[in-house]
Amino acid sequence: MTIAVYPGSFDPVTYGHVDIVTRVAHLFKEVIVGVYDTPPKNLLFTTQERVEMFRGSVTHLKNVRVTQYTGLTVHFAQSMKAQVVVRGLRMFSDFEREFEMALMNKKLAPGIELVCMMSSLEYQFVSSSLLKEVFILRGDADSLVPPHVATAMRKKLVEKGLIPAAPPKRASARK
Repeated sequence: MTIAVYPGSFDPVTYGHVDIVTRVAHLFKEVIVGVYDTPPKNLLFTTQERVEMFRGSVTHLKNVRVTQYTGLTVHFAQSMKAQVVVRGLRMFSDFEREFEMALMNKKLAPGIELVCMMSSLEYQFVSSSLLKEVFILRGDADSLVPPHVATAMRKKLVEKGLIPAAPPKRASARK
């Protein structure tokens, strides 16, 4: 039976990520979500927070577990005895980057295959980076993340001083 690894920074996990892992969970014996510990980007959440948010988002999937990792993804996959690395694709630019990484990973670990899942249409535009920007600018993005993630986003943004603790008061219209 095949074990798959679904790696990413997941800062934060979105319904797009949950959609991919849910669909993949029906295809493989076990899916291991690998939360990358030190990606080369500016993270909002700690590794442990990202792991816990993802765990809280997949409690309905009995064959999915979430753990953190460092180093090369193919080395992580090998250490988990996985035969497949799963990646979600939203648009053509994702494909170009994934194709490049797939070729390098095939060179490094020829026994590991890449499976790319196309994002569902309703999540094509969702990225963690864009989501953070919408939350910071006080837009309504709650429908794009699990409820516990929306709560964690607001709390973290307040802690970091990126948004005020209370929502802005709206000017009342005079009659």
